[in-house]
Amino acid sequence: MGIGWDEARAVNLANWEARVPLHVAAYGLDALRDDPSHLSQVVRTDLAALGPFLADGVAGLDVCHLQCHIGTDTLSLARAGARVTGVDFSPSALAAAADLAEGLGLAATWVQTDVLDARAAVKGDFDLVYTSIGTITWLADLDRWAAQVHALLRPGALFYLRDGHPALYALDESADGLVTGYRYFPNGEPLEWVEESTYVGDGVVSSPRTLEYPHSLAEVMTALLAAGLAIEAFDEGDTLPWRFSPLMEEPSGRRLRLSGATARANPHHVHRGRASPRLSGRPGRGASRPASTGIGRLQPCACGPIRSGGRCPWTG
Repeated sequence: MGIGWDEARAVNLANWEARVPLHVAAYGLDALRDDPSHLSQVVRTDLAALGPFLADGVAGLDVCHLQCHIGTDTLSLARAGARVTGVDFSPSALAAAADLAEGLGLAATWVQTDVLDARAAVKGDFDLVYTSIGTITWLADLDRWAAQVHALLRPGALFYLRDGHPALYALDESADGLVTGYRYFPNGEPLEWVEESTYVGDGVVSSPRTLEYPHSLAEVMTALLAAGLAIEAFDEGDTLPWRFSPLMEEPSGRRLRLSGATARANPHHVHRGRASPRLSGRPGRGASRPASTGIGRLQPCACGPIRSGGRCPWTG
């Protein structure tokens, strides 16, 4: 399409600004207000996935939530005992997050910046960098994104990503079965969408156009490894917390699964990774729909190429 990053960013910011009042009305904020122990379903799911890697959960940890939107998940992490910093590029979303935090009596730091510039804008470093549901599809440059994640983490700290599976996003959501309708592999160009509704609640989005970037699993993993993270776990799930397609069924609770033959497509993925000691150079080259999870930590690299200033064949 020949659309540059600056245009894509401006289009997507207008869309997310327009979503804020709809999401404030539809995100179930009263549940957070009425019950001091209530956590968002997203955070309940993610804390369970993080359990094997964080013996005491997030209590007492410094946590940076990238692309935090209106802060419901950020503040749920705060309720779980974390010291939280929420990062987003939408001023209206952060204003809503700050109002919610004040009403709940929870401490949080809010930083308005592009996630691709997070390290320069956010003070301090963190025990956990957290990213969950509907994030990287909005980013053109995953190398730069991964470099921000690495730079925000303390050595040995944890990064958690849960997002939509790229194989799911390649499906035609309106087809009767498993039909590939969109690009799976990235080529640097975004896909254009015009949707007047949003994924939750009623009402019309006044800026309905979005530009989203396909990212294959290989691209995600390679970017994280090259930035200096060691991937400790990778999972692919078969449920989603929203209705991607009319083909989805609700087997239990509020989780949705593709029905019948379409169950062969994994709706989400999760990554967990740890950070290694800061690597010199390779800051990244420049500046999605959900269903994958991952966790990783930064680990020291024992191979000779890194110590001698060369390139590690495993981490880049």
